Amino acid sequence: MNQFMYWNPVKWIFGKGTAMQLRDNVAPFGENILLVYGGGSIKKSGLYDEVIDQLDGFNITELSGVEPNPRLSTVKRGAELCRANDVSFILAVGGGSVIDCTKAIAAAAKFEGDPWDFITRKATVEEALPFGTILTHAATASEMNSGSVITNWDTNEKLGWGSPHTFPKFSICDPKWTLTVPRDQTVYGVVDMMSHMLEQYFHNAEETDVQDRLIEGTMKTLIEKAPALMNNLQDEKLRETVMFAGTLGLNGMLQMGYRGDWATHNIEHAVSAVYDIPHGGGLAIIFPNWMNHNIDVKPERFKQLAVRVFDVDPEGKSDREAGLEGIEALRAFWTSIGAPSRLADYDIDDSRLEEMAEKTLFNGPFGNFTKLDREDVVAILRASL
Repeated sequence: MNQFMYWNPVKWIFGKGTAMQLRDNVAPFGENILLVYGGGSIKKSGLYDEVIDQLDGFNITELSGVEPNPRLSTVKRGAELCRANDVSFILAVGGGSVIDCTKAIAAAAKFEGDPWDFITRKATVEEALPFGTILTHAATASEMNSGSVITNWDTNEKLGWGSPHTFPKFSICDPKWTLTVPRDQTVYGVVDMMSHMLEQYFHNAEETDVQDRLIEGTMKTLIEKAPALMNNLQDEKLRETVMFAGTLGLNGMLQMGYRGDWATHNIEHAVSAVYDIPHGGGLAIIFPNWMNHNIDVKPERFKQLAVRVFDVDPEGKSDREAGLEGIEALRAFWTSIGAPSRLADYDIDDSRLEEMAEKTLFNGPFGNFTKLDREDVVAILRASL
C-alpha cells in the first residue's frame, strides 16, 4: 500500500436515543444558530419539534427546502442568512444533500466572493463556520467527512469539493430518525453507500488485504440486510446496521493506503447536473457499465469481488468470465431491491450524451483505476441507455 495520513476530527455520536445529546454538543459554539433542513420530513417525523425543544433559549434562524441535489443558489442564500443574523453555528438536520449544502454554507459565510470559486478550485477555503449534523438518511457519509457536492443549475454543473475546514464538529446518528425514509430513497441510499465502497475497491495499490476484506465484509452485510429492510422499513435494528455501514463507507477508513477510482461518481454527477435525477439511481445504472467497460484493466480484481462478495463459483472460468458474472450479480441485486437499471427509466435518451461527456472532462481525463477520456464516457453512457 502507499503512505497515508488518516485524520478525522468528527465526534461520531451513534445509536438509539443519541439525539437527546444535541443541546450539550451545540452549547460550546454560541447562541445564534442556523438550522438547515430539506423538504419538511423532519416536521412530519417529530424530529423538528425535538430539535427546537432542545435548543430552547438559542436564537434560531431557519433555512428550509434544501434540494436533493443541493444548489449553489441555496448555498448563497444560507451564507447571507449567516451574515445577517451573526450566526455562530450551523445545524444540519437531514441527509447527505442537507449536510453537503451546510458545508458549502459554512465555508461561504466566511468567504469573500462567489462560493462557486472554491467549489471549482479557483480559490481555497481558509475558514468556515462550525457546524454539526443530525442524520436522517443513511447514504453518503457526509456526516463524517469533509466532502460536498453542489449543483450550479445556471451552468448545469455538479461538482464535488472539500476542505479540511468542513468536517462537522459532531454528527448524531440515531436510527430512529431514519424510519420514515421512503422505500425509493432507502434503495438509493444502499446503492450510494455500496458505490462508495466499490469506488474505493478499484485501485492499483498492492498489499491491501485488510482494506479489501473490510469493504467485502461491509458489502456482504448490506446484501444480506437490505432486502430484509425493504420488506420492513420500520425495523430499527436493520436501519441501525445500514446507517453504520453508510458512515463507514466514506469516512476515510476504507481508503487508507490508496486512492480509489471515483470515475463513476464523476459521470453520474454530469448526468444529474443535466437531468436532475436521484444520485443513487444514476449510480445503479452507470456503475455496472463502468465495470463492464474496464474489466480488462485488471480482471483478477473483478474476479475477487465476484467470488468474495457475490459467491460466484470460479471453477472452470477465466478471471474475466468470473468477473463478468459478478458484475451481473451486482446489477441483479440492485434491481431486486428496486433500483433502476437503464437511463431510459428516467426518460433519458442519447440526445445529450456528448454534452454530459464534456462535463465529466472538467479537469481532463479522469479516474484513478484507469483514465477515461471522452470516447470512454460516451461508450459507458451509451451502454447505460
